[in-house]
Amino acid sequence: MKIAFQMDPIGPVNINADSTFRLAEEAQERGHELFYYTPDNLSFQEGRIMARGQSLRVKRVQGEHAELSEMRLVDLADMDVVWLRQDPPFDMHYITTTHLLGRLSPDTLVVNDPFWVRNFPEKLLVLDFPQLTPPTTIARDLATIREFKERHGDVILKPLYGNGGAGVFRLDQNDRNLSSLHELFTGFSREPLIVQKYLPAVTAGDKRVILVDGEPVGAINRVPAKGEVRSNMHVGGRPEKVALTERDREICAAIGPILKEKGQIFVGIDVIGEWLTEINVTSPTGIQELERFDGVNIAGKIWQAIEARVG
Repeated sequence: MKIAFQMDPIGPVNINADSTFRLAEEAQERGHELFYYTPDNLSFQEGRIMARGQSLRVKRVQGEHAELSEMRLVDLADMDVVWLRQDPPFDMHYITTTHLLGRLSPDTLVVNDPFWVRNFPEKLLVLDFPQLTPPTTIARDLATIREFKERHGDVILKPLYGNGGAGVFRLDQNDRNLSSLHELFTGFSREPLIVQKYLPAVTAGDKRVILVDGEPVGAINRVPAKGEVRSNMHVGGRPEKVALTERDREICAAIGPILKEKGQIFVGIDVIGEWLTEINVTSPTGIQELERFDGVNIAGKIWQAIEARVG
């Protein structure tokens, strides 16, 4: 098949951690032809969805991991599969790419389905499953956020469309910074904030469960660094081997069917203790860590699901 990757610049990626690199590597091993471009090079041109990019070959040598051809313009309708893999923030630039890529359907498969990526942002899809999630409020006005904090005491405050642990704050019973943080966030963004009850179980780790076509295939535990509330690996979280629990499987059974129905083939959910906190569909990570811990070819499972859909 002809496979296009819409992703952030490939040069700086860590080949031992980056999930997009692993997906490209597995596709190449399966005999597929790779094409790479960045979101800035996606365009609509007189009825066609075009991308200016380069043919790609990958190898597992850091610094020499991407062999690229000369730049050329391609019609993405000629591709069998297009991967939507750039990192958030989930801003209007990101949203516009989902509108453009959605025009490739049904002849070209876009993974994950861009219509539902647009309608399933990480911190909003969980609102459909209140029985699985901790107490949550989404608001922009300070009074609503303050009332939530007064009810629950110890809370986590973060941007609604952020990623990688950026802008995440814990505000406990003794904290006096809520007004200042609210002023800071609303001063540079018109977006709401999300506030959730703090889950003490996060000190033991924030579990990333990976689902392929709605089915759980494994999990890793991300343990926060000492003195840190965030467990994201971008900010020093330590991955460790962990097994799926009955609660994890219960959560996946509840959300898996809708993910499969809506074309969300590669999804990573975050579970703290007994509670679902995020459903990551934009550019989930964790493939390589899970493969090392469990000895399972997760990228292969993802490609099997894609190949079955393409037929």
